[in-house]
Amino acid sequence: MLRALAHPVYRRLFAAQVIALAGTGLATVALGLLAYDLAGEQAGSVLGTALAIKMVAYVVVAPLAAALVARLPRRRVLVGSDLLRTAVALSLPFVGEIWQVYLLIFVLQAASATFTPTFQSVIPDVLTDEEDYTAALSLSRLAYDLESVLSPMLAAVLLVVVPSSSLFVGTALGFAGSALLVLSVALPRRGAARSDDPPPQLPFGQRARHGVTLLVRTRALRPVLALNLAVAAAGALVLVQTVVIARATFAQGEGVVALLLAAVGAGSIGAAVLLPGLLRRVPERRVMLTGASLLTAATAAVPLAIAASTPLVGILTVAALWLVVGAGWSATETPVGRIIRRAVPREDLPAAFAAQFSLSHACWLLTYPVAGWLGSADLTAAAIALAVVAGVATATASLWWPRDDATRGTAAVETAVVPS
Repeated sequence: MLRALAHPVYRRLFAAQVIALAGTGLATVALGLLAYDLAGEQAGSVLGTALAIKMVAYVVVAPLAAALVARLPRRRVLVGSDLLRTAVALSLPFVGEIWQVYLLIFVLQAASATFTPTFQSVIPDVLTDEEDYTAALSLSRLAYDLESVLSPMLAAVLLVVVPSSSLFVGTALGFAGSALLVLSVALPRRGAARSDDPPPQLPFGQRARHGVTLLVRTRALRPVLALNLAVAAAGALVLVQTVVIARATFAQGEGVVALLLAAVGAGSIGAAVLLPGLLRRVPERRVMLTGASLLTAATAAVPLAIAASTPLVGILTVAALWLVVGAGWSATETPVGRIIRRAVPREDLPAAFAAQFSLSHACWLLTYPVAGWLGSADLTAAAIALAVVAGVATATASLWWPRDDATRGTAAVETAVVPS
């Protein structure tokens, strides 16, 4: 997995990704605390709406932005996105109204929705060897897991000595550092590593929907679409209601919020470390469906945790459940890249990964409001509802994924015919 880091350009790009993710992790904690400061026990509703706005930006802006910037220099697109994110992060500590939070979150996530697909399209051109590219995708998953673990821990440490609003400064430094690292490398032209001829330029509308068409028409990828919803159902409850569970339900401090979020990351990274060896022996179907079943069961058990007899028992139980959610999350999501690489032609990988980014976040767009609005009225009802959603999505994935597709190294794929 570390072989990709031998490439100097990719090494700096990976460092940019890690630094930006660290800043994003600090923002996740800071946003929850800001919502609590502005809305008190209704913070779940505010945070759910803010995260729903984030998903709107990801789902709507990502494919449109990818098509709009298709002919622009990618380094300029990446740096411009980072600078915009830096400016927004520095503005968030000064907001005093909830609508201002919503507006800035949309701008921030629109910039992220431009940055991420562009970054994904760069890596195949930087790492032309298939094994190096595979290693880079594994490192990217690990970076997300480390962000889930380390950023909340860093936030917990910082909150001992600085106010919660200062976490947004850390977010801005992460984005600024990412911009500097991207500026320090020369990026290859689009497709230069694969062909001397420029790639064909489809009309704007076809460019915007190309990857989505690939995912929907490819039989082996349809179960992934259902599992995206299972992950989003459990993850939305964790990300939206953790601050309310810690602060309002159990009357704990800000540090407990960060530590509970770190428990999710710890479960995810623990599973990620075990998965490479496990996937050599066990088909992706079994691993991913087991992971989805675990996070469904953990979500269903949340009402028991919040009804605990003492705050200590409740917090420890929630931490254990979040650990299971994190492990199930990683087991369900990490193998997706392997399936996409197997099912989609190499030249279509950037479009397919961008579409997976957009469609998976469309699921979060559905589940964030449920976690926020229903959770503000009745946290137990929200947990049960989201557990049902995760369970139905898991069952659907199982039905869509015949057992004869689960053998290692094979996948039944229909040709994804995309209109030209």
